[in-house]
Amino acid sequence: MVDSTEVTTVYIDIIFLENLFMNFIILFATQTILKSNIKIIRTFIASILGGIYAILMYMSEIRIYSNICLKIILSLAMVEIAFNPKSIKSFFKYLVIFYLTSFTFGGVAFALIYFVSPENVVFNNGRLVGTYPIKMILLGGILGFIIIVSSFKNIKKKISKTDMLCNIKITIENKSKSLISIVDTGNFLKDPISKAPVIVVNSQSLTGILPGEILDNIKDIINGANVNIGQYIKKIRIIPFSSLGKENGLLLGIKSDISVINYQDNVIIIKDAIIGIYPGILNKENKYQALVGIEALESKGEKENEYFEYIKK
Repeated sequence: MVDSTEVTTVYIDIIFLENLFMNFIILFATQTILKSNIKIIRTFIASILGGIYAILMYMSEIRIYSNICLKIILSLAMVEIAFNPKSIKSFFKYLVIFYLTSFTFGGVAFALIYFVSPENVVFNNGRLVGTYPIKMILLGGILGFIIIVSSFKNIKKKISKTDMLCNIKITIENKSKSLISIVDTGNFLKDPISKAPVIVVNSQSLTGILPGEILDNIKDIINGANVNIGQYIKKIRIIPFSSLGKENGLLLGIKSDISVINYQDNVIIIKDAIIGIYPGILNKENKYQALVGIEALESKGEKENEYFEYIKK
């Protein structure tokens, strides 16, 4: 039998500090997962708000439905204060990761406390309180941080290849073709004269928008042979490149009218891009047919020049 008159002493300052620490590390983990700039002051203010809420909930009797509504409002406020998202989409991205991190941390902390000192665990008005030492909360927060960050790193590694793919539409002489491109972090190729960016495409994928006289005589054109390519002669470029095993290579290029890249939240329009014609195969499984440089995609509208135009979806 349990003595119903037994009294558990709970210190308000301990409740505040525990929640302050847990809120801070959850917000910090969310920022780490999303690779956001760590805003210590904003994160601390949001954590204080969460700590104050915990005290108010402990000291007052609020119906469960009102409690849930208040928790949702609190989480929205904490995300807004800590991360200051610039768009609705970013806000909900932060919110989802914040909830996932919170659930993970809560599970780890509860499991640790329950298995180490279950006799000290007490539920009061739907909240976990007790006389367990604060070091248990600290340890639970650290373990939760390691688990959630490590898990997301492994997930990102598995989907990184998919994230590196984008759709590209190339138009040359009013003929267009859509291809799948991979973001190539090593592609810094530019036309040495105009400095226009170079998008590398395998020759087979250009069938239909370029005449066979070009695609069948790539080496001859590079070597200066007399090949009848008609109106395309003004668009031809020779691009020097260096790669592993070939320090002084030459790539046949042809100026496109326009190239449109759909990548994540951006539509990047590249005017007068040079299409580097690669005579071999870029990928054995044909998962992608082109290589686009990372520089064109990382700017995300922050800078524009005569070649690039950025449109947010």
